[in-house]
Amino acid sequence: MNKAINGGLKMILIKRNIVSKRSLIHFFSPDSLEEKILSKISDSNEIYDYKSVNQLIFEVNLRSNIINAARELDASGFKFKTFKNSHCNPVYWERTKKGGFILRKDRDPSDAINDIFKQGYKYGTECSTAITIVYYKAILDIYPKELFDKTFPYLHLMNWHFIADNLDIVTYKYLLDYIPGDCRYVENPDYHPNTPELRGQNLIDLGDGSYYGHGTGIKTLDEVIDFLNRHRKDSASRSAFLKQSATRPNFLHLANIYLNYVT
Repeated sequence: MNKAINGGLKMILIKRNIVSKRSLIHFFSPDSLEEKILSKISDSNEIYDYKSVNQLIFEVNLRSNIINAARELDASGFKFKTFKNSHCNPVYWERTKKGGFILRKDRDPSDAINDIFKQGYKYGTECSTAITIVYYKAILDIYPKELFDKTFPYLHLMNWHFIADNLDIVTYKYLLDYIPGDCRYVENPDYHPNTPELRGQNLIDLGDGSYYGHGTGIKTLDEVIDFLNRHRKDSASRSAFLKQSATRPNFLHLANIYLNYVT
């Protein structure tokens, strides 16, 4: 991910030089999702610092792909299941005793990720797994197959503890604002003990006021909060709420892998 520095200044830095949105906007189609993401980055109260224009372009495109992959996964038939009841396509994955999915040694990572989107009905798991699947698909839609398979040779899909090193997921707290493609989290502090899987919901910000969450589908933030509030313990006194944090893959690291491959 790019470096974001609190300071209340609105700017993009490339090689430590201030670059205006006007000088960058021609890289993207007018009125496109990518142009909207660029505007959000440029208008952010954080300082986004890149070593090259290509790093910025990569982040914008990957954020757009994250949003598109979230929509695709929502439409794929991919089911919400607890880890105890999770299931996967055994042609590509082996299910662990804890409910995770490990890539079969005789399958390519790229083919296995694509299968989830082609045959989502054969899969079911919890929301944190779904977010990592979205990330892998978003990267796969930029990386050539050979590069993706080389970068992510071993995949273990479960929760945030089984992220591939090259994805390098980081959660940033108390940012001044947020960008489409961010993963946000709604916490449900008074969740019902019978449904611990509803103690919170990971959401992908789709950039239009709606959010994708595995299990809730594509909803507004108020709709997600209302859903979680209906699944609280009897003595609940605290509403579910959006945490002031964002989880992001390491955009700069992923950009460098790609740029070193194609140049």
